[in-house]
Amino acid sequence: MIRRSHLFGGAAVNALCLILSSAAVAQQSLPTINVGAARGPARPGPTTAARTTAARPYVAPRMTTPAGSLSTSANPDLAAAPGFSPQKLAMPVYRQPTGQTFTTLRSEDFRTTPIVTVRELLQYSPGVSFKQGNGPRDIVISIRGSSARNGFGVRNIVLLEDGFSVTQPDGLSRTDLTDPHAYAGVDVYRGPSSALFGNFANGGAINFRTRTGAEIDGVDYGAEFGSYGYLNNFAAIGKKIGNVDIAVFASDVRSDGWTFHSRSDTQTVNATARWQVTPNDLLTFKFIHNQLYGDLSSRLSLAQYYLNPFQRGCYVLPQAGNASFAAQGWCGNANVPINGLNGTGQVNYRTTAFLAGFDRNDRRDVLGLRWEHDFDANTKWRTQVIYDDKNIIQPTGGTAALQDEPAVNASTDVTQVGTLAGFEARHFAGLYFNRTRYTSYTNNTLFVGDGATGALQAKQNAMMQNLGARGREEVALSKDVTMVLGLASEMTKIAAWQETFSYIPTGARAAQPASWTGVPVNKTYWNFGPEASVTWRATPELLTHFRASSGYGTPNPGQLFVTQQGVNGPNVDLKTQRNTGIDIGFDWRPQETLLLSLTGFHEWYQNEQLTQAPGAGLQNYTFNAPGSVHRGVEALLDWRPIEGWRFMANYSYNNQIFTQFTELLGTANPGGRTGYFDRSGYKIPNVAPHTATARISYDQPYGDFKGLGAFVEYNYQSSYFLDNGNVLTIPSYGLVNANLHLDRDVELGWLKHVTAYFEVRNILDQNWVASANNIQNSVSLVNGAVVQNGYAQLALNGTGSIYAGNPRLFQGGVRFKF
Repeated sequence: MIRRSHLFGGAAVNALCLILSSAAVAQQSLPTINVGAARGPARPGPTTAARTTAARPYVAPRMTTPAGSLSTSANPDLAAAPGFSPQKLAMPVYRQPTGQTFTTLRSEDFRTTPIVTVRELLQYSPGVSFKQGNGPRDIVISIRGSSARNGFGVRNIVLLEDGFSVTQPDGLSRTDLTDPHAYAGVDVYRGPSSALFGNFANGGAINFRTRTGAEIDGVDYGAEFGSYGYLNNFAAIGKKIGNVDIAVFASDVRSDGWTFHSRSDTQTVNATARWQVTPNDLLTFKFIHNQLYGDLSSRLSLAQYYLNPFQRGCYVLPQAGNASFAAQGWCGNANVPINGLNGTGQVNYRTTAFLAGFDRNDRRDVLGLRWEHDFDANTKWRTQVIYDDKNIIQPTGGTAALQDEPAVNASTDVTQVGTLAGFEARHFAGLYFNRTRYTSYTNNTLFVGDGATGALQAKQNAMMQNLGARGREEVALSKDVTMVLGLASEMTKIAAWQETFSYIPTGARAAQPASWTGVPVNKTYWNFGPEASVTWRATPELLTHFRASSGYGTPNPGQLFVTQQGVNGPNVDLKTQRNTGIDIGFDWRPQETLLLSLTGFHEWYQNEQLTQAPGAGLQNYTFNAPGSVHRGVEALLDWRPIEGWRFMANYSYNNQIFTQFTELLGTANPGGRTGYFDRSGYKIPNVAPHTATARISYDQPYGDFKGLGAFVEYNYQSSYFLDNGNVLTIPSYGLVNANLHLDRDVELGWLKHVTAYFEVRNILDQNWVASANNIQNSVSLVNGAVVQNGYAQLALNGTGSIYAGNPRLFQGGVRFKF
């Protein structure tokens, strides 16, 4: 049974539209939105001396057209150096940092397709891959394999929304925070980026951008529906009146899910207000609220996935021979103490997600305020403060997590356009601080109930904070060459204390702790993140770039208290992971209707943090691999050969190997022995070598059928390893989707625009793996030697790993602009 825990239902969204629509009569045409690659094409830009010092009132910033946008005319003037167009200089440094390997994706390109998760927005950025997390909108985003080994949420990537960080100080981000219909576009920063974004940006960063009130200019209401009970009612309401711009988005989403026991119910509110207080002062207010309830199925072994990918009929398991294939071969499960008390001598029960009621009941609230002050036309000071509260109740497996994590994030920076040694330059310097302090509880789950919990297993009090400074110089060495130097320095402090409990199994004292242990942690990490790049416009059609950069990611408190056995205990030797890499690439636009972008990268990791699962009912643990290499190629093609026709495609190649890593594995008692396994030269698990996405579309540009269109899309991911020993492989997949849509202006009272679409996903009804967590290799004692087990044993016993992707499904929707 699904629990009703939400802010409001679909009817409330409709009511909100009616209440606010009186202020939304006029309509403003939205700009054409296109997929883009790295830097914007060269544009004319004044020298510093030519810049006016007059104060400027707030106007919703226009996007600098990135290299991937096909709506830009040929450059009439190449006087400005790359990165020094007036449009780009008017934006914050982080929006389109010169020299960064960078992609802009604009949501208007995907207006005619159901957008269930952020995957639909991000899948046309090269270098980005995805897997399903713990929940319907919890998509694990990976840039160059950086977060691919995470079981839920996003790590090793900093997430922002409208420039406000939504990555908490412990480095965790969640993509189910908001509905992707709220966004106008997404900026993707690929490669180590700590010089600009600080801790945890060792893989890159992503900035989601919501629509301004001026862009909405009225009411945009939509409804999407489809197979497996999917229903989303959403509305965006916005207006710019005088010096005030307000945009409010709200949605209500329900789904039954294609996997047994995966229903969900999510409500979201996202609001942004901008107030031009004076010609020199702009205040921006940000509010996000997300309430999620979702039933959660158990992850499967590879053998279970092949036998029963959607866990049909997984109500109750037979208990005879708990370790046998008959008991666990068909269904995901967790082995939990029958009385909820962990400890020696407890009687366990192998339960299912349905029987125990595994679920997530989470709330997230974000409040942000930013003040921007212009000292003059060339100097801007920005200061912002964010309060971010995450409250979770998660009986998701053998244990349940309960935690309220409030956090604060503050930053201040100054940007000035001036000169350096006679060259035109943009100077940037800033300070930042973020901190979280929380108490979390880990309880045993009971074998039956609605997520009911047993005795307390562990309690953790933790504080984590980051304090840093960053600076950046962008210098136009000539009209064709721009150089960038950047550096961040940061101190991370973790102070935590974990208590663990075990209990006497029988008798009158059954509820009393039999033992107690406390593990203190008090660690300080110092990190530096340099960056240097050169951008050269070799010809008017060809923009090249070379970048060398570094990123870092410290451990978070939760990683320091889970041992390699997947239970609570000290893991305090975990080190900061560092990533140093180089990028070389180009953007080539031989004509207005064709863009080709290609980037090669080579990154050296030290102490890479790898997370894997020792088995069902146990917690994922993290360890360091001393040395590894990530290298590959990213390509983007955007081509409009004939009016109305468009071809979009991207391809990523990832070759990631261990260069220095010896893994210690042991056999179980009695007769336990330890073995050492050299993983040097082995593939890093959970990184697909090849991923590709392609779409061919046609939209009728004129006549009676203007706006009628269709597309066919193909998504491919190659096979990859799940374990450090490269024994177990996940099968590759290729999915075909097809879409038919109508998108056109109308004049019918207040109704200004209508969009309708229908889509079939996974037309060929393939079984495919949407998510697979790393699993630990197992070993056996053979003739006195510790031997690594083979494929069959790992496929059967490597549980707690896999979620199946969607079968063939149908989705559609309508949108109305008033």
